[in-house]
Amino acid sequence: MRKTLLVLVLVALAVFLALRSSREAAAAAVGDGPQFTADGKLVRPADYRRWIFVSSGFGMSYTQRPEDTQMFTNVFVKPAAYDYYLANGKWPDKTMFVLEIYGSTSKGSINKHGSYQKDFAGLDVEVKDEKRFADKWAYFNFEGDDQTASSIAPSQNACWKCHDQNAAVEHSFVQFYPELLKVAKSKNTIKPGVHLE
Repeated sequence: MRKTLLVLVLVALAVFLALRSSREAAAAAVGDGPQFTADGKLVRPADYRRWIFVSSGFGMSYTQRPEDTQMFTNVFVKPAAYDYYLANGKWPDKTMFVLEIYGSTSKGSINKHGSYQKDFAGLDVEVKDEKRFADKWAYFNFEGDDQTASSIAPSQNACWKCHDQNAAVEHSFVQFYPELLKVAKSKNTIKPGVHLE
């Protein structure tokens, strides 16, 4: 009887600690989340280059506009949100993605083949905030050195709709991030009907 009670107590303690650890990871993501001005503008994340580098792309475009085809994109996400995703296969509230956009060139220095990143072209930020945004996710575009940006209106704009319809996990295009796609597959969190190939 005592052994059974001791085993039950130990199991309950283990469950409690596991739940607490998961809540602490989500709280860390929340506590270190997006900052907004009094009028609701997103403050440009100053330290995003210290975040987790998720992936990059070259010449990716969801449209047929020729000006899109020569750009590099680099994607970053906050470490706490990344850790939560690895454990759960989905993103905690207050997740932020930063998409850094650079032009490209192939002529310079000793380069003979291929392209490399050249001039900074812009910064897009995607934010998950279930209390602030009726549609949970919002999109922001920082021009040049702008330190604040309003969300792209209306709330269900072209960016929102494209992510909602085509992103593999929630509003994130993990189908373009090989390591995160592995996690989504193992956690079975890929949205039904999303085209991965």
